[in-house]
This record gives sequence, structure tokens and C-alpha cells, in this order.
Amino acid sequence: MGVKDKFKNFFYLDEYEEEEQQVREQTVKQQKPAPRYEKPAVMQEPKKAPKERRQKVEETNVSNLVSMQGASKASKVSLAEPRVYAEAQDIAESLKNKQAVVVNLQRIEKDQGLRIIDFLSGTVYALGGDIQRIGTDIFLCVPDTVEVDGAISDYYYDEQQ
Repeated sequence: MGVKDKFKNFFYLDEYEEEEQQVREQTVKQQKPAPRYEKPAVMQEPKKAPKERRQKVEETNVSNLVSMQGASKASKVSLAEPRVYAEAQDIAESLKNKQAVVVNLQRIEKDQGLRIIDFLSGTVYALGGDIQRIGTDIFLCVPDTVEVDGAISDYYYDEQQ
């Protein structure tokens, strides 16, 4: 008999360990895994429905549920009509906040408008977004969370100039 066994016998630790092991085994047997979801209530089928169809409805798998957490927050599109170059920073802030921005440059001088578009192009590039011309001196700037589909032809705009 080793020192460890003598120590256990002196303090009755063997009996304590055996009791503790039995309690652990009982709790494991009693515990059932908590359900991850509630099974939806099955609607009553008409009595004329075939038996196979009723069984399918009862065995419905709920694994095709989709979380709607992200859907609760609506997207936002801002409209901007800058009158001075300094307002480009406000448009960039909207892009950083994941908002699409339609920029109308028809009321600003051409050289100032070019500077604003250069600034916004850099902002959009840094954010991984996109910028597109959608009209005469009107641009759509979108962050990476928004996808732009389609294109507007330049045919109409070339005739006007």
C-alpha cells in the first residue's frame, strides 16, 4: 500500500470519490439535450388526404429556417446636391455608414464637380464599393453592401453635349 492509498483511507476519500462518480452518472442519464428549436405545429389535414402525405407533413424538417435578423434593418439611400467642395466629406460619411448616395452635380461649377467625383471615387474605392454615372452630372455611389445591376447607355448624353 502506497502513501497515496494510506492518505485516501485515512480521510475516507475513496468513498467520497465513488459517491461523486455515481452522482455524475445519474445526472448524465437524467440530462437530455435541450431542443434547438420548437417543432412547428402541424396543421390538420383533411381526412381525404393519403396516409403518405400526412406522414410527410408530420416529419417536416425545420432545418430550412432562415434568420431574419439582418432583414429588420432597412437599407437607406441618401440624396446629395453639393453646392461647395466641402460637402463631399458629408457624402463620404454616408458611404462609410453603408448608405448608397445619389449625387447631383448640376448646381455646382464643372471643376468643383470633377474634384468631388475624384474625392468620392477614392472613398468608394477604399470602401470596396462602386460609383456609376446615372444621368447628366448625376452619379450613384454605393458601399460594398449594395450591388448595382445594369447600366445606363451614354447615347442620350452624347447627343446633348
